[in-house]
Amino acid sequence: MAGTRPETVLPIRLENEFYDLLEELNACGHQAHELIARTRLPGWCRRSLFFFLGHIAKAEGRVTPADIGFAEALMKALRLSPRQRRRAIEHFSRGKQVEELSGYAGLRLRMMTRLWPSPALRVAFCLAHACQLHGKPGKARRYRCEDALALIGVPVRLLGEILDSYARKVWITRPELQPVPDSYEKACKLLGVSTREEFDKIKRAYRRRVSECHPDKLARDLGEADLALAKERLLRYQKAWELIKKRHNQR
Repeated sequence: MAGTRPETVLPIRLENEFYDLLEELNACGHQAHELIARTRLPGWCRRSLFFFLGHIAKAEGRVTPADIGFAEALMKALRLSPRQRRRAIEHFSRGKQVEELSGYAGLRLRMMTRLWPSPALRVAFCLAHACQLHGKPGKARRYRCEDALALIGVPVRLLGEILDSYARKVWITRPELQPVPDSYEKACKLLGVSTREEFDKIKRAYRRRVSECHPDKLARDLGEADLALAKERLLRYQKAWELIKKRHNQR
């Protein structure tokens, strides 16, 4: 089974289901919407799923394109009808507006978890993915995700195992999941060049990176989630370039 097992014993059914899903997440390239497309999710879980997604998305005060893209990818994976999509968006919007979660949030999932942990665990994997959309999550996103997991009856410590899996397989390779660079050294590292390189060489590296993710150069049939991630990657390259130009006194 994937991951390092915690010392505290989990209910055997929940434990087996969790590690099976963790392996499936790895097989999906750590794309939670692909996990849902493969394993499905009961319709009655959608309300809690999108409500908590909205709550996590607003944790730092601004819902990002990546948050919206992920919600769209989940709607597609769940094959929602136009009417069901509208309802999902309504639940997402309600979650954004809530500062403190009520004990009634996720009640049905919480009541079902002991007997049938699979739905709550699949929702938990989606919420964990939302938590780390920008790389290692900050405190606000993580706290909101932990609160949501507790309300659906999933042990909060399992979030750490899911995020550890992302850290080993995803965060180290994808620029869009790295923090926005705040120094010249980090900017060069993001573009894959040495701090000792000449400005013209760094400029060529920047242009190559941008050409890989600029919306005008991407395939027109690119999914919403992939497009949102490309925009996040482009943003980081642009911030890196601003720092580099400043260091070299370029406009």
